Amino acid sequence: MRPRGSTTNPPNRFESLRYVASAEEATADAETNPETRLLSDPSRTIVATNNSPDIGFGASVNPYRGCEHACSYCLAPETPVLFADLTWRPIGEVCAGDVLVGFDEFPEPGRTRKLRPAVVEAVWCSRKPSQRLVTESSAVVTTAEHRWFGDGSRWRRTDQLNQSRWLARLPVVPALPFDTDYRAGYIAGLSLGDGTFRYQPGWRSDKLGFPAAYWRVAMIDREPLFRLVSFLSTFGVEAHIRAFSAGKRTRTDMWKVEVRSLSRLAIIHKLLFTELESQGYRRGFLAGFFDAEGHNGTSLRISQLDIEVLNRVRRIAASLGLRFELEPRAGHASTIRLVGSIADRVQFFSICQTAIRRKRDALFGFEPATSPDPVHAVEPGATVDVVDVQTSTRTFFAAGLATHNCYARPTHEYLGFSAGLDFETRILVKERAPELLRQRLGAKSWQPQVVALSGVTDPYQPAERRLELTRRCLAVLAEFKNPVVIVTKSFLVTRDVDLLAELARSDAASVLLSITTLDPELQRRMEPYAAPPSKRLAAIEKLAAAGVPVGVMVAPVIPGLTDHESPKILEAAAGAGARFAGRVVLRLPHGVAELFEAWLALHYPLRRAKVMARIRAVRGGKTYDSRFGVRQRGTGLWADEMAALFDLARRRAGLAERGPSLSVAHFRRPAAPGAQLALL
Repeated sequence: MRPRGSTTNPPNRFESLRYVASAEEATADAETNPETRLLSDPSRTIVATNNSPDIGFGASVNPYRGCEHACSYCLAPETPVLFADLTWRPIGEVCAGDVLVGFDEFPEPGRTRKLRPAVVEAVWCSRKPSQRLVTESSAVVTTAEHRWFGDGSRWRRTDQLNQSRWLARLPVVPALPFDTDYRAGYIAGLSLGDGTFRYQPGWRSDKLGFPAAYWRVAMIDREPLFRLVSFLSTFGVEAHIRAFSAGKRTRTDMWKVEVRSLSRLAIIHKLLFTELESQGYRRGFLAGFFDAEGHNGTSLRISQLDIEVLNRVRRIAASLGLRFELEPRAGHASTIRLVGSIADRVQFFSICQTAIRRKRDALFGFEPATSPDPVHAVEPGATVDVVDVQTSTRTFFAAGLATHNCYARPTHEYLGFSAGLDFETRILVKERAPELLRQRLGAKSWQPQVVALSGVTDPYQPAERRLELTRRCLAVLAEFKNPVVIVTKSFLVTRDVDLLAELARSDAASVLLSITTLDPELQRRMEPYAAPPSKRLAAIEKLAAAGVPVGVMVAPVIPGLTDHESPKILEAAAGAGARFAGRVVLRLPHGVAELFEAWLALHYPLRRAKVMARIRAVRGGKTYDSRFGVRQRGTGLWADEMAALFDLARRRAGLAERGPSLSVAHFRRPAAPGAQLALL
């Protein structure tokens, strides 16, 4: 019998009591390979949604929870909460003493609720019966007594909600990293607002008759200058913050960053006068210019004498979904004003991630201006571990929803299981998945969009061969001609080539085969119940021959173990007919890190230290970094080298960076059985 990916069931991370087996029991268990048990999942909805920028879809269908492929790495969703710096980050990162965005639990008499800083006073765990709350925009595992704020300006318990209710919601903008383009944009924007630049390429020393060259940014607030110095260092420019005398222009202390080195000025010149078309550059530019020239009071405004500069800022903001109106003032500095409510201002700061705290904190004291998020379902669940976060306001925003302290994060542990053997051997089966999917696609509220099969676990794991839940879901998608993208490591996907080819003829299907390694022995040890590499390449060949757009997902890329294989994998996949390729660097959230390290100790003890050191090198010294934009690729020198190797190999293999854009143009809602046919 094949071994499992995990040899143990590590304790649930929320358990206060843990059972420790005796030596005799441990020996007996080690000799036993537990059988897989299929458990019924009572979910009454099937389409999950997300706002992550790291993946190319917003909706997914997961017929199974848990995965029998027994890989030594798994993905777990994390619910974003709104921190006081107006970035959305996973609740798993919240610690006592952090500050979130909250609001008045109850308003003062005759007044409305206002946004307030919410200091986290405690974070703890408990075990309670659960319910799954599904709204139009979110899905949250919670408890029956948990309270939510919504219609009628009332707090309601989860068990009091139904489809006639709605909850208050702010838009969620995933926190994006400060990448190279963002840094360049921020330097350019801040300098345009508050900088003085006196330099031209070719200038030499002023002792040779050239003008004295320098670049200076002077401000009252030091936060942008600290960021400026940090960002400049990534481009090889050393700079420091020093006191600045503005003469009689201001009585407030001012500070400056100044550069006079001609070689460094040449680098800065390129940064200031090279406008990039990336989202990162535009976010950084808008953040820098706002830190220099922006104001957040009764409205959010940016002022400047040069209207052409303001129009440029408006154009950049519009590309990020932010609308500013120009308010010209003859003979004075003109202004552009952000159009919309406080929610739009929250979105502005979430997108741009500006540096000056006082400008962000000016939002506290305003009404939240939330939008209604209709409740779709409240589903019963098992007794699970829930995470309670107590704040000074007793309120915060979770997944965008206005909430009152605790709720649970849904993973296998939240269902009362372990992340180890339980994940591989206790598979929850959504037997009504095809029926629920048909109901969702047939609803008038459904907006045709790409659906992923599936978003968390493999839709073609061994149980699918008998149950055919994924095939029946795929048949529903084909009937509605709703586009679908599949990620799998199973040859079983070729069983459904007829449905996939039918969808592909409407530009509504693509498939990614996940390949970690071409080494059969390594694959057998790492993914004992998954198809070998040769079968996955054969699946690519068969799908491509049927006209289905197919690509390869090199995932996970394991630093120090499989990262060197990327070129060979890409070459082999292209030879089999793959058109595009992607990659994901190994992620080890929560208890999965312990499982993976134990797996290394068992199978590759001599390489364990090297692999774990490389993993920490690409995760900022940790085994996991959950930040959006970073968690899929890592950071640092090793991450950059892996990315460069992959991109070079991908281009040489002739593979596109992304799959085809799938179309909703052919979407249709078939007539219900027994319904009268429409007259022509």
